[in-house]
Amino acid sequence: MAAMTSSERPLLNRRLAEFGTTIFAEMSALALRTGSINLGQGFPDTDGPEAVREAAVRALREGRGNQYPPGPGVPELRAAIAAHQQRRYGLSYDPDAEVLVTAGATEAIAAALLALVEPGDEVVALEPYYDSYAASIAMAGGTRVPVTLRPDAGAFRLDLDELRAAVTPRTRLLLVNTPHNPTGTVLTRAELTAVAELAVERDLLVVTDEVYEHLVYDEAEHVPLTTLPGMRERTVTIGSAGKTFSFTGWKVGWVTSTPELVTAVRSAKQFLTYVASGPFQYAVAEALALPDTYFEAFRRDMQTRRDILAAGLTEAGFQVYDTAGTYFITTDIRPLGERDGFAFCRSLPERAGVVAIPNAVFYDHREAGAPFVRFAFCKRAEVLKEAAERLRQLS
Repeated sequence: MAAMTSSERPLLNRRLAEFGTTIFAEMSALALRTGSINLGQGFPDTDGPEAVREAAVRALREGRGNQYPPGPGVPELRAAIAAHQQRRYGLSYDPDAEVLVTAGATEAIAAALLALVEPGDEVVALEPYYDSYAASIAMAGGTRVPVTLRPDAGAFRLDLDELRAAVTPRTRLLLVNTPHNPTGTVLTRAELTAVAELAVERDLLVVTDEVYEHLVYDEAEHVPLTTLPGMRERTVTIGSAGKTFSFTGWKVGWVTSTPELVTAVRSAKQFLTYVASGPFQYAVAEALALPDTYFEAFRRDMQTRRDILAAGLTEAGFQVYDTAGTYFITTDIRPLGERDGFAFCRSLPERAGVVAIPNAVFYDHREAGAPFVRFAFCKRAEVLKEAAERLRQLS
């Protein structure tokens, strides 16, 4: 029974009552308890480049970042983020006015929504969505309106008509994630152009989560939404070092946008962590300046790992959906005679010694996500091969 005050009011803010402990904590604890291979939570099992790690050590020893760094982020990192956006996408940002460093992308999402959404505002988000989206919308007092990506021809697709129909006079903001976690979908230029046209037509703000920008495969192309006509002045773009450089524990993320939007987000962010990750900011500044060969080799390596796990999952009897980006594979468990992703994932460690995540946790419409299960392939190749061998027991 939940603890109550003398007035019988629940202790937890009602806006957060639906969330509870995240599925990631539950499944990672299950992996530890059973000695299973953890393909649930999306963190690598090896560190990133040694030169980047040594840059953090050097910053620590030289006393850079050991005390509070500047609220917007250290100048070196803000300049490196601006240079990265210019080099990769031709986007010009003022490091002093249009770049904000955050405690990972999760804080960037929370700060953006707390800053830009008021009670009664509607936020349209692509479903399934990363679980912090729903919690951040709730904390801001907004109403989330999911638009569901649905399986079509071996991948998950956005229905643009459904997106348009979801926008009402109360809609304040579109929350877009591409490359998309958990489905692995990468929205095409044509799809993003339609999103941009809708945002301009209805005068909507857009927060776009692009933390997997460097993990796109095959013929997929990452198109920053802010590069499209009419979007520069209304888009808050979120990036992160964790996924690109395999230092997820450092928690270094960022926001790029107009001075007005960055100021708004900073107004909320300053009362969350205020600042974080001081020495790591200097290291990430050096990481962002790595040559293009690093980013290409990283992408190729992850694509190889994707292919290892996808082949193993297919052989085990899962229906495997195409992963054009991120480091996750979404599968359908119905070919295995299963329909309940929660029950399947909770029994999988005992059955096969592997942990995965039920996609239903990423849905408002739980029944729409019930048969889908997500596996992470950001692990060493030998670990993925062992996981694939264990999963073959299911077939």
